[in-house]
Formats: sequence, structure tokens, C-alpha cells
Amino acid sequence: MSTSSHPLAGQPAPSDLLVDVPRLVSAYYTGRPDPAVPSQRVAFGTSGHRGSSFDDAFNEWHVLAISQAICAYRKQQGIDGPLFLGIDTHALSTPAFASAVEVLAANGVELMLSKGDEYTPTPAVSHAILVYNRGRTSGLADGIVITPSHNPPESGGFKYNPPNGGPAGTDITSAVEAAANKMLANKLEGVKRMPLAQALKASTTHRHDYLNTYVEDLAQVLDMDAIRGGTIDLGVDPLGGAGVHYWPAIAARYKLQRLNVLSQAVDPTFRFMSLDWDGRIRMDPSSPDAMHGLVALKDRFGIAFACDTDHDRHGVVTRSAGLMQPNNYLAVMVDYLFTHRPHWPAQAAVGKTVVSSRMIDRVAARLGRPLYEVPVGFKWFVDGLVDGSLGFGGEESAGATFLRHDGSAWTTDKDGIVPALLSAEIAARTGRDPGERFNELTQALGRPVSDRVDAPATPEQKKRLSALSPQQITSTTLAGEKIENVLSHAPGNGAAIGGVKVVTENGWFAARPSGTENIYKIYGESFLGDDHLARILGEAQQVVDKALSAS
Repeated sequence: MSTSSHPLAGQPAPSDLLVDVPRLVSAYYTGRPDPAVPSQRVAFGTSGHRGSSFDDAFNEWHVLAISQAICAYRKQQGIDGPLFLGIDTHALSTPAFASAVEVLAANGVELMLSKGDEYTPTPAVSHAILVYNRGRTSGLADGIVITPSHNPPESGGFKYNPPNGGPAGTDITSAVEAAANKMLANKLEGVKRMPLAQALKASTTHRHDYLNTYVEDLAQVLDMDAIRGGTIDLGVDPLGGAGVHYWPAIAARYKLQRLNVLSQAVDPTFRFMSLDWDGRIRMDPSSPDAMHGLVALKDRFGIAFACDTDHDRHGVVTRSAGLMQPNNYLAVMVDYLFTHRPHWPAQAAVGKTVVSSRMIDRVAARLGRPLYEVPVGFKWFVDGLVDGSLGFGGEESAGATFLRHDGSAWTTDKDGIVPALLSAEIAARTGRDPGERFNELTQALGRPVSDRVDAPATPEQKKRLSALSPQQITSTTLAGEKIENVLSHAPGNGAAIGGVKVVTENGWFAARPSGTENIYKIYGESFLGDDHLARILGEAQQVVDKALSAS
């Protein structure tokens, strides 16, 4: 990513940068959001509501209001099955869990809490919803995951998964958001609540063994026999996340003697992380700086991998290539899966977002598989995964999932654990690690280079960029090549991409505002080398500057 790196990027976090956990939790309970301040309102981005209690952007009032709004939504939709509730290891997740349980139990919701208060990855919740709902037409289950994903330690997050098991669409989140903000404005009027001790003892509160249920089912989506028979040593770092106890259980259940769990540390300051590119602690398994410690071990293990805090993203380190770029590993997964899953539907498509690599397009074309290209957001893959019309869904930020061996849905939310383990299956069954497999793809299909530029943008500028239309792109060429297509809507489902994508034979750029921060992003890729990519990004910047300066 084109940004100026912090001088401490990739280095251990100094003590003065660690979050003050007692102060953070105190702010969760004492802060009062002001609904008149946009940053303090409930706002669902692409992955739920996120913020910090230090900024009055994620605190007790937010969670109480959102939980009650979800109860109202469930009642309106007739969703009366169990609600699977999971949390990650962020400091704010535990108090938010308590707040949510108090409201959900008071509303009579059948709650499924983790056995032994185990942390719960996002994919384990999605998996539980799908398994429970299989074959049912009534009494359907849904879920909540309390997580801000890979965001810094002072962050909190809250996301809802409806009965399809995937991230809630905007039709749901906009209704929940509006109802929650109305409650904030009315000082929580209408919120039902009971003391936590009473809620935990309620007849509607149950315990569910997420860990062993998920681990036991892995053989239905991966070739665990091949992984067990592999001849290379494997390393995994849970990065102190929700899957920290899943990895030893996986190794024990499938007798993976070569799988080394490098750390089982859980610390809400995440002091064991190396600093990300901007000098902040961020549990991003696709960042070379955040993954500095694991990358340094690439000569010790044939393959090493890690997942973010809620384990819905993956990072893969190979001896041949180091930390693989997410887009490169997505292409390798597609190429492997569609040639090693004989029971998948013959016309199952390859799902990707508009800002993912066109190497995936080329791989899909060589495989003779249809391509399903959607806007940013994993929610767009859910229906296709459920009905089997999609074999795989992946996004550029290292999130992916794919079907079970029999062609049925595994999860409809991102799963970091399964793609990580797939890297070992690929090596075991082909004799080449994913880095070597990607090099083979480039020899046949060309070698892409890519980059992303982030820059500040006001809400008004983000609005202008989001409304950019193909008619505003007046140039006929991009970086010396004829423009083949200008998109404001995704080819796969016709949904607006919230920006624009310009495509040539050997390159493309996409410009769109962030859904969670006051920045815009320009993505670019070229199959003609770094100089061509620089030209693409330079001309893309001119397009964006013109759009943002429009009166």
C-alpha cells in the first residue's frame, strides 16, 4: 500500500503505545454518546458497528441500543430460533458481551453462549447458524459476533448475522441502525434489560460447544488426511485472537504432528504484535509489518499462517515467497480448489470483489468457470454460497470461504482458519507450496503488480466520489492503453460499487470511499510492470482530484 511507513513499523510495540485497559473499560461504562455528533451515532459499515469507548463511539449505550434493535428486528421478521453469540479477545468485547446478554435475555431470546466462555471466531458462529438451520423452514437461528476484526486494541465492534449465516445486508443494518439511534436519542427508552447474573441463569440461556463442533466438521471441507500426511513443518500464530484454542484442538483431533502452535497468549493490549505500517498495533495477517515476527520464521517452517482477531482473515507465509499478497493467494486457492473438488456443482462460479486481482479472472477463464464480480463486502457472496452457484468467494483483504466437499455451504461469512489450512493441503497434494503455485500461474497468465493509495476525504468528498459515474470519465485511454470498460456497477449482480472502476486489457484502477473511515481508496493493478502501474495510479489520482473538486 502506498503510504509513508512509521519509523517503528515492524518493530515491537513500546510500552507507551499500549492501551490502558482499565481506562478503556471504564470509558465503556461511563461514556454517553451524543446522537447529534455523527461519529458517536450507531453506524454499520461493511462489517458492523465499530469504534472506541475513548471516543464515545462504542460503549454500553451503543451495545444496549443495538441489541434491543436486533430483538425488534427478529420479532418483526419472525426469527424465533436460537441466537448464536460469539466474542473475540479485544478488551471491549467482554463488557459488550455482558451488555448484549442482559438485553437479549430480557427479551426472551434463546441464547447460545460458548461452552466454558471460550472465545468464538466469526466462522464458528456462521458455521453454527448454517448447521442448525439446515433443513429447517421455521424456528431459524441467527447470530451476533462481538468483534472489531483486526482493528487496534482500543476498538470495539458488533456485527449481526441473519439466518443465512452471512453478514447482514444494508436492508437489515439500516433498520437496526435507525432504531438504535432513536433509542440513543431517547436515553435508551424501550430497552429491556436484566442483571447479568440473572440473564446467565435464565431458562432461555444455553451453552454450545462451538470449538469442538467446528473442529470436528473440518474434514467435510478440507482433506485433513492429506494435511496429516504432509512432509513439511507448519507453524500457526493465532495473533492472540478468538481461535487461540482452536489450533491445538485441530492439531490434536487430526493428529497433525507437524502443526506447531507458536503462541497461545491472550493479552488485550496485544503487546506481542509488531507495529503496523502506521505505527499502530493492528492484528492484520496480510500486513508485512504486523506479521513481521512470523515472516522472520519463514525458513523454519515450510508454511506458516496466521489469522486476525476474530479469525475471519488469513495470512500465509511460504518459504518460497514469504508473506503472500492476499490477491495472489486467492488466485492460487481458486486454481487449486476448482481442480480438486470433483463433487462441486459443474457450473459453480468464482466469486470476487471488484477490487480483487484480475489474475483471478484469468484463472477462472482458464478453468472454464464463470466469474461473479461484486462490490466490496462479503454479504454479496452469501446467496451464491447457500445455493451452490458459487464455489468460492474471496475479497482482496484476505477474506474467503468455499464449499464443503459435497458442494454444500460451509460458512457464509469469511473463514480465516480454512484458507490457512488449505495452504497445507495444497502443498501436500501438489508437492509445491502456494508461493510456487503462484509463480506457475504467472508463467502461464502473466505477473500482476498492484498497489493501493489511501488519502483523507471529508464526508462530502466521499459522497461525491461514491456518486462518480462512467460519463464523468472522458478519457479514452489509461496509461497508454484503450479503455475497455468503465464500471459504476458490479458485473456480477449489477449492484453499485460506490465509485468507479476503469479497465484496460492489461490494467485497471478503482476509486471508492471507505465505508468505515474518512478516507478514499484508489486500487490499481498492471500486468505490464511497475512503471505501467505508476502511470495507472497517477492518472487515477487526476480523475479523483477532478471529482473531489467539482462544485
